[in-house]
Amino acid sequence: MSIELRHLRAAVAIAEAGSFTAAANALHITQPALTRTVQQLETSLGVRLFDRTSRALALTEDGAGFVEKVRVILGDLDSAVALYTNRSLVLGFSWLLPDPWAQQVIDDVETNSRATVVPRRCDDPIAALNNATVDAAVVRRDVPGDEFVQHPLFEEQRIAAVSTASPLATRESIDWAEFGTLPLVINTLSGTTSEDLWPNHDGPVVTCSNFDEWLELIAADRGVGTVPEVARRRVTHRNVQFIPLVGAPPAVVRFVYRRNRATPLLRVLRDAAIRHSPPPGSATVAQHD
Repeated sequence: MSIELRHLRAAVAIAEAGSFTAAANALHITQPALTRTVQQLETSLGVRLFDRTSRALALTEDGAGFVEKVRVILGDLDSAVALYTNRSLVLGFSWLLPDPWAQQVIDDVETNSRATVVPRRCDDPIAALNNATVDAAVVRRDVPGDEFVQHPLFEEQRIAAVSTASPLATRESIDWAEFGTLPLVINTLSGTTSEDLWPNHDGPVVTCSNFDEWLELIAADRGVGTVPEVARRRVTHRNVQFIPLVGAPPAVVRFVYRRNRATPLLRVLRDAAIRHSPPPGSATVAQHD
């Protein structure tokens, strides 16, 4: 007789429940049926898995070794099945998903695939990808590592963010090169700016690790910063002024996921992300895996 999945689940259930009665209840079968299942398994293996007495039930040495290995197999199997049958995707982002792109993508996926897309803000989207708390992420910087697939989608214009207490707050525009002489506030974890954008920058740099800290440091006039234009439309802070930047390089929006976690549903989300990006000429070329 061949060993089936029901035999493996029965052995693990009994080991975890500590009795045939409790295991049968957990598996929603009768105790005699469970007993027969275990007898079939033991016959196929040629070993006894459980020591049974009228008062106690215990795993034999062979049984303990077998159940330990089967737990791993069943865990991997359940994870693989969930990966392909789960109809929910978590889309990570560190701050301000681009609009209306994000809403168009989510509506497309949910309408056409009967799946649910859950946006989730996280300070470090790449760490969230690594620990599987998100399925994909929208980032605005290059992500190193062959374990990631990243699709450049489109570009966002950068603007300046300055404190209302700064003399710069009354300016109609600021030249990008001028930033190379000013104190900078940089979100090193998920921001769009790094000091190497100004090779000759010799001013002080104040660092932080999320958008909220970055915004408050700007408001406190610890330095100036740059941010995609979407912030001017959606962020309100009485002590921060957003000003056009002249000659600033654009920020590239990227769709990123781990190569080993690409599922059919994730590819649906990826394709929608690419499909709703601006037309050629204002977007970069997408890379497919």
